[in-house]
Amino acid sequence: MHVLVILMQLAGLVLLVLTLPLFAAPWVERRLEVDPPTSSDLTDHVVIAGFSARGETLIDELAAAGVPYVLLVDDREAARRHHEVGRSVVFADPETTDGVAAANVSAARSVVLDDTDEANAMMALSVRAVDDDVRIVSFAEDPDVETYLEYAGADEVLSPHDILGRSLADKVTATVSADLGETVTIGEDFVIAEMPIQSGSDLDGVTIAESGIRERAGAHVVGAWFEGEFVGGPDPERSISRDTILLVAGAESDLESLKGETIAEHRSHAYNPVVIAGHGEVGSTVKNVLDRRGVENTVVDAEDARAVDVVGDVSDPSVLDEAGVDEAAALVLALGEDADTVFATLVAREAEIDLDIVARVDEADAAPKVYAAGADYVMALATVSGRMLADTVLGENVMSLDTGVTIVNTVAPDLAGRTLAGADVRDRTGCTVIAVERDGDVRTALPPDFEFRADDRLIVAGTDEDVASFNEFAGSVGAAEAIVDD
Repeated sequence: MHVLVILMQLAGLVLLVLTLPLFAAPWVERRLEVDPPTSSDLTDHVVIAGFSARGETLIDELAAAGVPYVLLVDDREAARRHHEVGRSVVFADPETTDGVAAANVSAARSVVLDDTDEANAMMALSVRAVDDDVRIVSFAEDPDVETYLEYAGADEVLSPHDILGRSLADKVTATVSADLGETVTIGEDFVIAEMPIQSGSDLDGVTIAESGIRERAGAHVVGAWFEGEFVGGPDPERSISRDTILLVAGAESDLESLKGETIAEHRSHAYNPVVIAGHGEVGSTVKNVLDRRGVENTVVDAEDARAVDVVGDVSDPSVLDEAGVDEAAALVLALGEDADTVFATLVAREAEIDLDIVARVDEADAAPKVYAAGADYVMALATVSGRMLADTVLGENVMSLDTGVTIVNTVAPDLAGRTLAGADVRDRTGCTVIAVERDGDVRTALPPDFEFRADDRLIVAGTDEDVASFNEFAGSVGAAEAIVDD
């Protein structure tokens, strides 16, 4: 009997030890978890229904602009993760009227639909059932469904691949053309523009100080991208090369003169075609834009089609030779797989050391690899489409959708009475003060002892994160206004 009792007690202990982690531990974990909110009372906010990589970019933009937002997510675990990292989130079904009402869409400034085309249509109908006036911006993976999303209630429908194709075309045109391209106008005769540096140009291989941009052209460098990384107010001793894009400010006539120094004479688009590798949705958009602008182009694709000039694998050197990359103004890699883009970049760079290569990638994490392989400019689908979404929702004017620098006009009450050197804005926030509006005048080329006043409006350039830091540092949260190009 004693032995039987001992065995029963031991068996009970073993069962207790085995079952405790299975039932008690999960129960305790569930009690310790913080449940995500199921409603929101925000007003004048942006409701983001669904979430993707481009949503990350949009959130960064909204944070920089000081605009509140709420994510509407129907997955409890995903909603909890967003909540734990500090994102405003509502756990509800965005395809139902109760779900969108929980996000307080009636008081929102706009609603963003970022899911599959079918889900976006359902969400648009639900939003319209709750509020007829709120602005709806939706993505459409398939351009053919844009009309149906508009029928469902979307005010604006964006196609990410079309956006990326137009951005690639803009970039390659700016790279090989002597035209100034897109600018942001401040005052009567003061503009800000990007200057991609072409291999073999007058500015290729010199430092910023040696370039004499300020002395000869009357312009000044307010920032630069080096291999895709933006640096505000770069060191004058930093070298300019083919992977550099200068952000310069000055009189429009001076910048037009400076633009000519960034172009290599033997690679002007007036005489040399652009080779487009890949004729999918992105590549065909690039071709259409270049055709409209009168830029000669040659299309390479693995499959034969009406608009394809050379059929073959672009990673084959003989195919590149047939496409004429040795005489091309630039090569646009519009391939569907990031791994293929990396390999094609390696082959093209080995074949032509001076060739300008503009490439697309789907994942932002692949961009550094393509840069390392030899590309001059890389655009990520999620980043470009996310910034276009922010441009649509906020009305911002960004210098380009891939490099992501925002220029804002804002007040800075906490800087009143401080000098430019004393405030040390660039080192503290990463932003560059381009100009100051005072008494109706725009003051540029500010000296270090320039003293800020409470009623000054500052024109500031920086990345989203830098602008957010500046807003907090200068006491201008919620006061920034995006500058719209005239």
